[in-house]
Amino acid sequence: MSVRAEAATPPASLIRRFGRAQRWVHRTTAALMGVCVVTAACLYVPQLAEIVGRRELIVRVHEWAGLALPVPVLAGLVSRGFRADLGFLNRFGPHDRVWLRAALRRDKRRSSRPAGKFNAGQKIYAAWIAGATLVMLGTGLLMWFTHLTPLMWRTSATFVHDWLALTVGIVVAGHIGMAIGDPGARRGLRTGSVSKEWAEREHPLWRP
Repeated sequence: MSVRAEAATPPASLIRRFGRAQRWVHRTTAALMGVCVVTAACLYVPQLAEIVGRRELIVRVHEWAGLALPVPVLAGLVSRGFRADLGFLNRFGPHDRVWLRAALRRDKRRSSRPAGKFNAGQKIYAAWIAGATLVMLGTGLLMWFTHLTPLMWRTSATFVHDWLALTVGIVVAGHIGMAIGDPGARRGLRTGSVSKEWAEREHPLWRP
């Protein structure tokens, strides 16, 4: 076995969870989403707007970051591993309903929360954030190209965009909070590998 192959193979105590493509898509999407959230805050919170200034520049950064947001996912589709993970995220089985019922009851016993590679909460978050991103992109374009649409469309788009942006910020903050509380999950996204103990505890139905 070559030195490079040995370096790419995780130790026996670790399991490969994500490949390079999945980690790249997640990091790039997170960075673009972060830029969108921060620039939106600078545009809509008066105190931040006064500190930052240069509103025109902030608007342009916000617009281009928003336009670029779907690009990492589209680029990631060339990866077989990334497409496989999208398939896992898109399947909602009976065990996911069990997981959700336990979560709603705040039952923290691991045996009551069966999960495959992704748990039900992660699947719902992925679906919601994907839909929200498309709505934000569509309403943002209506607000950007003001000469192409009637005033009522632009007014409605602004209302939806602003309130959905607030919701996205709250949901993303919750997502970050959950990640902070799960070092094993963070390690998987950082290095691509997780411990067998973590996988058996958090995702007992996952078979790598």
